[in-house]
Amino acid sequence: MIRRIVKLTFQPEYCADFEAIFEASKNRIRAFPGCSHLELWHCKSPKNIYMTYSHWENEDALEAYRNSALFKSTWSKTKLLFSDRPQAWSLDICSVPD
Repeated sequence: MIRRIVKLTFQPEYCADFEAIFEASKNRIRAFPGCSHLELWHCKSPKNIYMTYSHWENEDALEAYRNSALFKSTWSKTKLLFSDRPQAWSLDICSVPD
């Protein structure tokens, strides 16, 4: 299982546009084969930074999503709104709470 965090920094005037894009696509992303969880996090300060947090079965599932029409369509709209390059981390779980 992979945990994926993606940091997205937007031009402040486009935050509502991004939230609308996420709202329109979140259920399709959650239903994508290999995705078992998706959340959107919003920084308290600065308010133009968001993070997505998702769970993927494995690298192949994540890569299939990244090569999908769904990702390409969503990303093509989202990337126009950035004020900084996105950053992404794919993480393995090393320890779980007792």
